[in-house]
Amino acid sequence: MAGLEGPEHVHAGEVVRAEKLAKTYAEGTLHTPVFNGLDFSVRAGETVAILGASGAGKSTLLHLLGGLDTPTAGEVYVSGQKMSALSDAERGRLRNRALGFVYQFHHLLPEFTALENVMLPVLLSGTAVADASARAQALLESVGLGHRLQHKPGELSGGERQRAAVARALVNRPACVLGDEPTGNLDEKTAATVFEQMLELNRAQRTSLVLVTHDRRLARRLDRVLELHEGRLRELPPDEV
Repeated sequence: MAGLEGPEHVHAGEVVRAEKLAKTYAEGTLHTPVFNGLDFSVRAGETVAILGASGAGKSTLLHLLGGLDTPTAGEVYVSGQKMSALSDAERGRLRNRALGFVYQFHHLLPEFTALENVMLPVLLSGTAVADASARAQALLESVGLGHRLQHKPGELSGGERQRAAVARALVNRPACVLGDEPTGNLDEKTAATVFEQMLELNRAQRTSLVLVTHDRRLARRLDRVLELHEGRLRELPPDEV
C-alpha cells in the first residue's frame, strides 16, 4: 500500500501519531485556527483521555486522527501509514482495518439488525458472511446483547444502542478505537456500564483507546489524561484530573 513510511516515522509500539498538526477553518475572509503544530501519539494498548472546553477542538482532533478530516498542515500516521499519501480508497480501507469509531450518537443503520450492523465492518474487509456473523455475535454476547441480535436500533434502548456501537467499533480488532463522548447521551448508571464494557473489550483485545470526554471520573480510569486548551495538548498530573 502507498504511504508506508521509513523508520523515522514508525516509532516502536505506536499505533497513531500526529506530527506538527494544524487545522484552520476558513469562511470567506475569516480564518479560525483550531490548533497549530500539535504533536500527539498513542502506544499499542494504551488508553488516553482528552479533556477540554466545548469548542476547544477535541472532536476536530479525533476526526483528523481518524482520517475523516484533512489537516491544514502536518501529518497523521496510522499503523505506520502516512494518511496524506493514501488515496481515498486506501484511506478507507486503512480506517476500516486499523481504527474503530464510537460517537455520542450511535450511528447504527436503522434498517439493519444489531447483528447486521456489527457485521458490516467485517464484511467490508472481505470476510465470509458466516465468519463475520460469528465474530459479530460473539462480541454482542460479550456486551450483554446476545438476546437482541435480531432487534433493529429503534427496538433497543439508548444504552443497548451504544453497546452495539462499541461492539461494531471493535469487531475488526482495530489497533485503536477513537471515542467522541460515547457515553454523553446516557444516564450516569448506563454510562458507567457502557464505559466498563468498552474498557473490558479494549483490554481483552489490547486495543488502544483515545476518548474525548467531559467526564473526569471516566478520564481518571485511563492511562493518560490530556487537556486541549488554546490549541495545545498538556498532560495532566493525577491531582489535576
